[in-house]
Amino acid sequence: MSNMTRYDPFSEPMSDLFHGLFRPLRGLTTGDDAPLADMKLDVTESETAYTVKAELPGVDKKDIDVKIDGNMVSISATVQRNKDLKEGERVVRRERYSGAISRSFSLASEVDEASAAAQYQDGVLSLTLPKKAPSAQKRLQIGYL
Repeated sequence: MSNMTRYDPFSEPMSDLFHGLFRPLRGLTTGDDAPLADMKLDVTESETAYTVKAELPGVDKKDIDVKIDGNMVSISATVQRNKDLKEGERVVRRERYSGAISRSFSLASEVDEASAAAQYQDGVLSLTLPKKAPSAQKRLQIGYL
């Protein structure tokens, strides 16, 4: 009787062939196989505001940029890692990401930019985004020519 084995298309030697083809499905990597940074978000909503919590570990507060345009929110950050090596040292493996990361998303209601607030503590960016009060509909008068 023969044994059945499960075929794994990502096992050697097929992994080299399909590595570039299935990269979006397996997670993006840089040239040295270090995974790219991914910004994790939690968005909650109350009747008056949205609360956003974004994980940005190791990012300096001055390197974070938040933009609000109506109901569109964009968060970007620059991640810088110390790459200085002492004499006689060499990198064996580098998995920590350096570069720019960003996320943009839209909300169901427009945000009141003037009342929005942001805090950054322990690698978590917290945004409080008050909803804009809905404006009353204006009835347009139709005149005669």
